[in-house]
Amino acid sequence: MTTTQTKINLRGRDFIALADYTTEEIQYLLDYAIELKRKQKAGETYQPLKGKTLGMIFEKSSTRTRVSFEVGMYQLGGHALFLSKNDLQLGRGETVWDTAQTMSRYLDGIMIRTYAHRTVIDLARGATIPVINGLTDMNHPCQALADYQTVLEKKGKLQGLKLAYIGDGNNMAHSLMLGASKLGVNIAVASPEGYTPDEGIVKQCKEQAGAFGSDVLVTQDPKEAIADADVVYTDVWASMGFESEQQLREMAFRHFQVNEELTRYAKPDYLFLHCLPAHRGEEVSEGVIDGKHSVIFDQAENRLHAQKAIMAALMG
Repeated sequence: MTTTQTKINLRGRDFIALADYTTEEIQYLLDYAIELKRKQKAGETYQPLKGKTLGMIFEKSSTRTRVSFEVGMYQLGGHALFLSKNDLQLGRGETVWDTAQTMSRYLDGIMIRTYAHRTVIDLARGATIPVINGLTDMNHPCQALADYQTVLEKKGKLQGLKLAYIGDGNNMAHSLMLGASKLGVNIAVASPEGYTPDEGIVKQCKEQAGAFGSDVLVTQDPKEAIADADVVYTDVWASMGFESEQQLREMAFRHFQVNEELTRYAKPDYLFLHCLPAHRGEEVSEGVIDGKHSVIFDQAENRLHAQKAIMAALMG
């Protein structure tokens, strides 16, 4: 553990958006995640959450989020409790406040994967234990932390790199932008008209990035965004909850596929990232996602290590 890690105490904090954390705190979590990954690979037992329980509320289904949180809690010595919306009185009209107050008496932490960002904020306000945002329509901070861990491991640094995000200006774009603005990463987001990132988040990120001398670019030109990029990132065109817009979005995004032709504008040693699940042949070509630049499964694995760092730091 680095000197920086020993000076930072996040115990009792919520993890709702990277905007809530300082550069030093985000770097602490990245360092901690890399250290926990080393311990796990070396077979070292490390159980700072022994005897503790994480409640996991899922209003949106998931592969990586459920498995990584559940396995992570087990490896840290604790227990994870899966709670679908049908398992809770939330589904029958109980208020978020009452749910938060009650669960705080039983649990040591709550992870929630839901639709409305307001739900996570209200849950955190009502809870007396840490609340972790497993995904909302506005933010996906756990994924972004794992993404930056992956880039740091592969490139050896973050500050000064350029990340190009091509696609829907969604929760993933927001969290990557918020992280980039705190970590000195230049970020360029290319989205079609009508699908650009939230203007308030863009403004916030540009103000923060200025302190590091890094850039935030939002454009409708994928070639402009990807030019000289160290990292290329995309996501599905129709995220969960927007399936009814699939055909409409296919038309809007038809010129935003990350493929061999587009990636020629990136740096020769670029990394390709995707938060998964992926639709090969849609937002990304098979040649790119399954090619030599792709690190999507290292990225997926790092969800485990990044989230272990979050849980251990907040609940330990």
